[in-house]
This record gives sequence, structure tokens and C-alpha cells, in this order.
Amino acid sequence: MAKVDLVKAMTELDEDLVLAEVKAQLSAGIPAVEVLGQLQRGMEAVGKLYEAGEYYLSELIMSAEVFSTASKELSDALAAGGGSKAIGTMVLGTVKDDIHDIGKNIVATILNCNGFKVVDVGVDAPIAAFVEAVKEHKPKVVGLCCLLTTAFDVMKETVAAVRGVDPGATILVGGGPVDETVAQYCGADGYCKNAYDAVEFSKRAVGVN
Repeated sequence: MAKVDLVKAMTELDEDLVLAEVKAQLSAGIPAVEVLGQLQRGMEAVGKLYEAGEYYLSELIMSAEVFSTASKELSDALAAGGGSKAIGTMVLGTVKDDIHDIGKNIVATILNCNGFKVVDVGVDAPIAAFVEAVKEHKPKVVGLCCLLTTAFDVMKETVAAVRGVDPGATILVGGGPVDETVAQYCGADGYCKNAYDAVEFSKRAVGVN
């Protein structure tokens, strides 16, 4: 039987093949985090195709659905491995005036798979939603997402509000147009280019290597 290229299957949005290969790799003893990495590379390839105009919004949405379905298999595998105790908590959301959630959902999934409890406040989340979640859950890390440059100012206001509640929380920002300059403008502690950056920053924030 020919070896399945999981990255290629993810890029081509072949949901049945993706799910079958994820299960096959888990059964073969391949670590869930490695399988997740293949899915992420496929998602990155989908993003490049979208930027190049070869994929459209419908493909982008479908890719997120395939990724989400496949990653549930990984979450179950990791939970079965005994890693049920969270190593830390992150409050995560897309800031007010921005309704994009694909990137946020990927970050949430990968953080979950790496042992974090993620409190997702959703999209177009008002500043008060972040503030209340921080008060209630006392996270070590707070993640703010946006895909619109027009949301930079509200992202900055949200960072300031979270600082007012918990000066010690590590605040991370990310999203398509976000970079180090934007992170500095907003007063964030770090800029995450992708979900793996978010994992590394978050692990450092909670003292896990």
C-alpha cells in the first residue's frame, strides 16, 4: 500500500484521507505532536495557496474544518496518554471589530494538545470579555488575535485593560497583519508568527521547558 503524504492530503483538503492517515499514524505509535506538525504544515500550504489566489475563502474555511476534525483525534490520543492535567491556562480571543476565527481555533487546538487549558472568549470579543475571563480564570497567558489592521487600536486598548487587571500576565498577539512592530505598539510581551510560537511563549510563561 502506497505511503500517504499527510501534508499533501491536508493541503488538498481530502478529509477522508487525512482522518484515515491520522488514525494510521497514531496506531503506528507516531507521537501525536508529530502528526499535528504535519497537519500544521498542510494548513500553512493552504494559506499560501489562498494568498496566491489559487484557493478561495471556501477552501480556507474547509481547511479549518478538516484540521479541527483531525485534531480531535489527536486530543483524544493525548488525553488517553495521561496528560489530562493542564500545565497552564490561556485566555484567547479575537479582539473587538474582527470576526476571524480560523487562526484562533488552530492556536487553541495546538495549545490544548500541548497541555494547556484554553479559555476561548470568541471573536469580536469586547475588552470586558477579556477582562472578566482574566479575573475569573487567572491565566498566566493571554492571547489576542486579529486579521484586520483596523483592529490594532482596540488590540492596544485590550492589552492595557488586561495589564490593569493582572500586570503579571504574559500577553501575546498574532494574526495575518501582526508583526513585532505591532506587538510593540500594543504593548504586548510577544508576537506569535504561528501556533507553535504561541506554544513556546506560553510554556516559558508557565515555567515549562
